[in-house]
Amino acid sequence: MHEVVSCGSNLMETGVDLDSFRQMVARNPRGFLGRFGLGNKLLQEGGNLEEVVEHLTVATQLDPTHVASHLALGRALIGLGKRNEAKPVLTAGINAALSGRSNGGQDLVPELQQLLHELG
Repeated sequence: MHEVVSCGSNLMETGVDLDSFRQMVARNPRGFLGRFGLGNKLLQEGGNLEEVVEHLTVATQLDPTHVASHLALGRALIGLGKRNEAKPVLTAGINAALSGRSNGGQDLVPELQQLLHELG
């Protein structure tokens, strides 16, 4: 299994390329790791934001407490100009981190809050 690493606001996957993530999603469309990994990798590499939103939306549905998924999805929605859709996603990420339901992610709260503040 490949490790997904969260380094503050710099989310990255170690040792996995886009094709590998696409294969993971094809094998298991309801698998969290494939969906998050593919969506996040596409976002990092400047891929199609509509596709990013598709994968990260599924990821947040599969694991609503995964804070990094909310952050990446919020970024993609902002990139598409969908500011009103980004606000509840970012808020959900903050709530998950602060509720204690998430396994980590507290380090991402300042960035989530900053993005929300910028959206007004």
